[in-house]
Amino acid sequence: MNTRAVGQRGEDIAVKYLKKQKYKILDRNFSCHFGEIDIVASDRSAVVFVEVKARANDKFGMPREAVNKFKQQTIVQCANYWLYNKKRVGVPVRFDVIEILNGQVNHIVDAFRA
Repeated sequence: MNTRAVGQRGEDIAVKYLKKQKYKILDRNFSCHFGEIDIVASDRSAVVFVEVKARANDKFGMPREAVNKFKQQTIVQCANYWLYNKKRVGVPVRFDVIEILNGQVNHIVDAFRA
């Protein structure tokens, strides 16, 4: 399976997981000129921006390690753009990471701050 297919499968697993946890999915694969956000969801009153990292194995490190400072900045810029376009500026937000390794889901709530 190529990396794109692994990534898409990982996002599908993450969406199923989030729905099971009672999150409402607001958007998927939102892209703008800053980059892309994998999943936008709501958890009670907060808008949650979720980065999904899936790996078939840990040969190149844990999936969460790929969400470095640069990637975090990109996600924050995209999130601000999404909030502005959806007229939700000022609502509580959170940035989560879901890593999927060998089909196992690890949800890192509040993984980083803006």
